Amino acid sequence: MQISYSKQFIDEADIHSVVKCLKSNLITQGPYVNKFEKKIAKYVGSKYAVAVSSCTAGLHLSLKAIDLKSHHKILTSVISFVSSANVSQYLNANIDFIDIDLDTISMNLKMLNKKIDNNVRAIIPVHMAGAAYNEKEIYQIAKKNKIKVIEDCAHALGAKYKDGSMVGSCRYSDVSVFSFHPVKSITTGEGGIITTNNRNIYQKLLRLRSHGINKGKDNFLNKNLAYTNKKKNSWYYEMRELGYHYRLTDIQSALGISQLDKINKFIKRRREISNFYDKEFSNINGFKFTQSDQRKNTAGHLYVLRIDYEKFSTSREEFLKYLRKNKIICQVHYIPIVCHPYYEKLGFDIKNYPNAKKYYDECINIHC
Repeated sequence: MQISYSKQFIDEADIHSVVKCLKSNLITQGPYVNKFEKKIAKYVGSKYAVAVSSCTAGLHLSLKAIDLKSHHKILTSVISFVSSANVSQYLNANIDFIDIDLDTISMNLKMLNKKIDNNVRAIIPVHMAGAAYNEKEIYQIAKKNKIKVIEDCAHALGAKYKDGSMVGSCRYSDVSVFSFHPVKSITTGEGGIITTNNRNIYQKLLRLRSHGINKGKDNFLNKNLAYTNKKKNSWYYEMRELGYHYRLTDIQSALGISQLDKINKFIKRRREISNFYDKEFSNINGFKFTQSDQRKNTAGHLYVLRIDYEKFSTSREEFLKYLRKNKIICQVHYIPIVCHPYYEKLGFDIKNYPNAKKYYDECINIHC
């Protein structure tokens, strides 16, 4: 038997939910999308939720919704998938990176404070591997400097903050964004969702995900076209800003609704596996694990090991080959963003991020 890196869990209830949608009249922007959004908002404890085509799309729209301009700067973690930074580039904004704490794989607060200046418009903390750290402190830094916080929660649906509130409640942020890729807590195939408690941001997100078109959620600007005898024309809509085609479908939402019914079971099992790994690996000299103090709150997306390969007279590549030969598939998450050629051309150098370099040289990731 091969132990794969990750695999989605789909049962008969999921299949039935999707088939039911396929047999209905609407399969794109129908009632399932709205139902899924409300169900996610209730689960995490936010006022609003906006379903989108991916977590990357959600991060992109969130930056647009806070009126990011080209002279603004975004701060995010140097250890993340590239989309956490790429979304700033879509809007021609500036990007800078924060080194991590080795134990938490989260932003180093001292480094974050040093990078704050008048051009910083938003901080994007990354809940790496499904665990939230320093959320309150980051939010306090942001509020003090009138900076927005957009949480990259791609790994973290089902996680809790230290105070017990749910990640996604936006207790310590303006916006939170999740992923529903098949390796995540629940899946819609591809997809994501944005949560917020800010009505103005919510209204902007609704427009931006669908070409910038308003179909009645806000007051219309062209009143001579929009109304007849002071009543809204049933056919009327208007585009008031440049938006995108970032919608999630009813088919995907039907799957998400069914998947969300099982999330507590999924998260419980992931935490059990993480605790098992802690126990089994604790007696191996040369193995270090991270985030062990957050096992009870993590979404358990990844289990991160840091290994002293020299101690075992091997390299990481040889170790991974050995695991693959024995049908155990692991990964390395993530290559520091500043190591990618695109960001090297912008002048970033891994030498300025010593903790990220050490982490990258040592880590392997096991999926829970």
